[in-house]
Amino acid sequence: MAITKLEDGRWLADIEPIKGKRFRKRFKTKGEAQRFEAMVRSQTTQDPAWNPRPKDRRRLLELIARWKLLHGHALVDVERTDLVLRRMAEALGNPVAADLTGAQYTTYRARRMSSGVSGKTVNNQLGYLRSMFSVLRHLGEIDYPDPLEKVRPLKLQERELSFLSKADIAKVFHSLKHHSRTPHVEMVATICLATGCRWGEAQGLVPERVKAGAVHFINTKSKRRRSVPIPPEMEERIHDHFQEHGPFSNCRDSFDYAVKMSGVNLPPGQKTHVLRQTFASHYMMNDGNILTLQRVLGHASLNMTMRYAHLAPDHLLDVLTLGPIRDFRHFFDTNEEPSSRAEPKV
Repeated sequence: MAITKLEDGRWLADIEPIKGKRFRKRFKTKGEAQRFEAMVRSQTTQDPAWNPRPKDRRRLLELIARWKLLHGHALVDVERTDLVLRRMAEALGNPVAADLTGAQYTTYRARRMSSGVSGKTVNNQLGYLRSMFSVLRHLGEIDYPDPLEKVRPLKLQERELSFLSKADIAKVFHSLKHHSRTPHVEMVATICLATGCRWGEAQGLVPERVKAGAVHFINTKSKRRRSVPIPPEMEERIHDHFQEHGPFSNCRDSFDYAVKMSGVNLPPGQKTHVLRQTFASHYMMNDGNILTLQRVLGHASLNMTMRYAHLAPDHLLDVLTLGPIRDFRHFFDTNEEPSSRAEPKV
């Protein structure tokens, strides 16, 4: 049925351009009805509001594969992120992505935490999943909003900053010398401790990036190249190591084993990252400049570097001279009588 004449002389346009969407309207003339039919059919083919797409029934694993193909391949840590996403999808039962709910995810999160996974880890995983939905929608791959947009990350207690003391450093490097499973681990650890770089950045070094009295890091987490000075003798040692043992291999597990054998106890989740924190901590304790430290560490934001500010020798020392305790020394010296001076009225 399209356009028919009614008994009262008017014309009925009865149009169903797509299955399940019907338009009916009466007109005084046949020409008006024909123009309406043409307009409806045109709008149906051009405007998504008139021609809604069928529901996206793709499952989470399929969307993860599309994310990796369209966007993830350009990321530095794509393989690890892809693995984390796929494991989450499998643990969630690989649901239809558009049907995923916040309740489903938070139930999964509770199970993860009850098995001993840290709050920081589950927050990171939530960020990966939400970022995937955001990227795919931005690229037009999906036409629905992030189903987890109302799920909030957990509020976490700020962790105590851990770093190695000079005695701990000596123990760790003694253990590296006597318990190393690969010839590379001691040199990689030395580079991390001397430059504050991440373990992966040191492990990815090649001889061409150690020159002119500096180590030159590229393919960094912040996407910014940076160069950190090193002593001439260290530069020579690094080149000698490459000549004797070849390029660095993955030796993270060997470092973890050596630390365990050293007897130095590290908080959960620290491991190789403690070398970077040790560099930054000792730098600030030796009265280093916080802005210089930001550039050396390659932090995109100064806020990330400020976690080390409290280690500076003069950090908040004004409280000793400007706080009210300065007028009440009898708290500390029992031989001195309290001041009889009246407190001024405010």
